[in-house]
Amino acid sequence: MAEDDIHSVASYVNDNYEKLIEKEIPIPYTKSVQELAYILITKYELPKYIEKELVKDLTDFIEEKERQFYDTYLEDEISRAKKDPEFLEDLTKQWEKLFKEETAEFADKKCTSDEELFASAYHKLVHSPALETILSVEHLYAKAVRRRTDQKDAFIQDLSEKQTEEMNKAVDDLEHGVTESEINELVAKHYEDHSLLKVRYASELDTLKEAQRREYRDWVMKMLEYNQENSFPQSPNSPLLTPTSPLFSGPDEMIFPERVKKNEVKEPILEESFTIHLGSQLKQMYNVRILTGTVEDLCIVPVSESSDLTPQLLQTALALYSNDLSGLVLITDNKIGSRVTKDFQENCLKSTEFHFSHIDAQLEKISSIANIHMSKNASANGSRSPDSELLQCGDFYLTKHSNLAQVHVIFHLVSDDSLRGSDINSRHPVILGLRNVLKASCSNDITSLTIPLLLQYDITEEMTTMWCERRAELVFKCMKGFMIEMASWGGSDLKNLQFMLPTGISSQVFHSLADMLPRIFKISNPKILK
Repeated sequence: MAEDDIHSVASYVNDNYEKLIEKEIPIPYTKSVQELAYILITKYELPKYIEKELVKDLTDFIEEKERQFYDTYLEDEISRAKKDPEFLEDLTKQWEKLFKEETAEFADKKCTSDEELFASAYHKLVHSPALETILSVEHLYAKAVRRRTDQKDAFIQDLSEKQTEEMNKAVDDLEHGVTESEINELVAKHYEDHSLLKVRYASELDTLKEAQRREYRDWVMKMLEYNQENSFPQSPNSPLLTPTSPLFSGPDEMIFPERVKKNEVKEPILEESFTIHLGSQLKQMYNVRILTGTVEDLCIVPVSESSDLTPQLLQTALALYSNDLSGLVLITDNKIGSRVTKDFQENCLKSTEFHFSHIDAQLEKISSIANIHMSKNASANGSRSPDSELLQCGDFYLTKHSNLAQVHVIFHLVSDDSLRGSDINSRHPVILGLRNVLKASCSNDITSLTIPLLLQYDITEEMTTMWCERRAELVFKCMKGFMIEMASWGGSDLKNLQFMLPTGISSQVFHSLADMLPRIFKISNPKILK
């Protein structure tokens, strides 16, 4: 019996307000009763004060009708089962299938997948004396990838310089027999040569990373097996600890020096930390930090020929397969994998991802899912606008990473140009998107979260002191409300919250915003009695 075929007509009369309303409601009702009440109040111009009572009456009405529906349905099914043995057998098989899918006790025993085995092996090893060895091996692999990446960048830059010289010479020779047609042919040849070189090195890098990934995962499994059989830490001279694979040095030994941007000066980091307590009855303690920095500061692992292991790698490895993950909100536009986050994507590709898919593959999968979802919605609505976008402002998607400095999960939060204005409020889609990000964090063991306090990463002309204070106050107050509300969501508690400001912001503005934080979150100071 299809649920769309069953309707009940609800009529509503309030004690203090009398008006007859007839509305067909499909039973069983799978949508929000609160939303239905809001629609009725809006459509029939009912007074706002009856909303609470209307929701209660609708809920009671729907529950009663659903009870009648299921009673009738079950009676019909039982009568049919008594008369038709084949139907009873089919019904039994359906129940058996549901029990296997929903109840672990009756589910078919499945073999552990390769991904689960590797995750378990890695988790055991990083919480053993082998941790330093694993990080050292990963660092050697990263150096090989960085070496090949620097080589690719150097060759591409050299080719660009040669092509520029060749084009300048051809333009200068226009008066000496060189035609515009020949110039156009030269442009096409330059473009083709440049594209072929990029594709060639990208293919070589992908091949190197895939080979490193296979070798590393095999090495981790062998290392765990050796440790379990011998039940003691391996000696530094063990062959398992000193692999001599060419994947550590790359295809050749040609090393190019890192190209440093001219006049690049590292901005000093400003930061302040606070401990706050939030909650109506049982208060929860949080660590809140405000600091200046960039997305790169939290993501890039320093890798060069002379670099050593960094503490960030240790933190990332220990928490990777745990219920204590770190997240970062990355503001982007509505194009999945757009140029807005190009620098971030390139940073992710500077070392091999041993645990998850590379960033390009993750974004491609997300785009495919978004396309399928949009197609379904378009089919349901009967048409699809050619100007419609996959994602709307306030939507977000996430990617998983094990090769970043201080982050495991990136929340790509979709924004638009309205954030540059000064008139946004708590109902802005990006603010509501932050609430959904916080909710997703609680549901997925993300206990540390970094968000851009001004919802911007760069200092622009319109960002006056008043603009910054107004924007920070809005984000502070909304996040405080979301954190209080978080207690009713269940899941993991957010332990650490970082508010990040753009580098280059004045010290005066930073301290003004830092002073605002304890006032809004009302940090309690102990009283000293003399």
